[in-house]
Amino acid sequence: MPRRPSALNLIRLALLGLGLLFLVTGLLPAREAWAEMERIAPILLFLAAVIVMAELVKEAQVFDVVATRLAVLGRGNHAALFLLCTAFASLVTMFLNLDTTVVLLTPVMLALAARTGIAALPPAMTTLWLANTAALLLPVSNLTNLLAVERLGMSAREFAGRLWFPQLVSIAVTAALLWVFFWRQGRRGPRGTGRYRPPVAEAVADPLLFRIAAGACVLFVAAILLEVPIQLAALAGAALMLASFAWRDRSKLTLALFPWQLLVFVVGLFLVVPTLSRYGLAGVMSTLIGTGEGGEAAGAYRVAAVGAVLSNLVNNLPAYTVVEHVIPAGDRDLLLALLIGTNVGPVITPWASLATLLWFEWCRRRGVRVPMLTFVLTGAVLVVTCVTATVGALLLTA
Repeated sequence: MPRRPSALNLIRLALLGLGLLFLVTGLLPAREAWAEMERIAPILLFLAAVIVMAELVKEAQVFDVVATRLAVLGRGNHAALFLLCTAFASLVTMFLNLDTTVVLLTPVMLALAARTGIAALPPAMTTLWLANTAALLLPVSNLTNLLAVERLGMSAREFAGRLWFPQLVSIAVTAALLWVFFWRQGRRGPRGTGRYRPPVAEAVADPLLFRIAAGACVLFVAAILLEVPIQLAALAGAALMLASFAWRDRSKLTLALFPWQLLVFVVGLFLVVPTLSRYGLAGVMSTLIGTGEGGEAAGAYRVAAVGAVLSNLVNNLPAYTVVEHVIPAGDRDLLLALLIGTNVGPVITPWASLATLLWFEWCRRRGVRVPMLTFVLTGAVLVVTCVTATVGALLLTA
């Protein structure tokens, strides 16, 4: 019998249906809708390609091997394992985007928890928090970054040059709070005291596929650093992985590789949000961010706070697009402050970002209990602390 669509997929389809309804009724003019689709076409291509590439990299066991080697490198020391997991999740987020971190690293981190004898929640929360707070450095790290880069007219190198210090501060604050709330002794669960036994490294099923996949990741990162258009870099990586699996293991090439759910969600948002902006939402956002009273620092903190709060109310993607429209053209610091609010902020409510929604789905499938009160309260502390410190770092490097 056909499976019933999940609640999350129904929401995505409903969002697209609402956007199409706005279009056919004329509430959203066709010319404006077409302009939005032209704007996000390269982004949709990138998202589709990078997720296909990352999924096949996972099937080639690259992430499994790295996770096992992290546990081995930790040599039984929980603090060392924590730092290695933090670095791994941060690097994957920065170079392969936050949705890849959640989709691919969550099951890897949960398996790592089982093999090292710690509770599942500490590595799971490490994945989620860093998927959001480590997504500032590069345009590929987050969909909102791609939108901001287009608005700012910055290259990937210029973008990273402006945000490397805020990104470093964001990761440092996140790591400190992860240790305090989840990783320190007594918080790792009943088996989280003392030392863990490092797992034995296992051989990969297909060494050639593994080497090709690892090479594809390296080439993808190099292409980004060389400022190759990100959609072309991702498309090349996906093509290489598809060809490799067509040669070595065709059973992994299924329609499930194609992330239609994500694409439906993005298209729906970019039809619904402009419509709402036309009918009063933009005015509300203009009032909330103010008109520059209190100076540059006050304005940046206010915009970041609006972005973070709105992200947790309605989701960070519409929050970013709505507020972006009312920020004056050319005001880079305000736009980057908004980016900090909408990237770092979506960790309080389950629907605050697509990555957070995907993370909850993975935890549900793996039977990981996430205490909602703990999730909300620790997330609120992270948002207040991390957004404040990261915006401060942005202003210091202005």
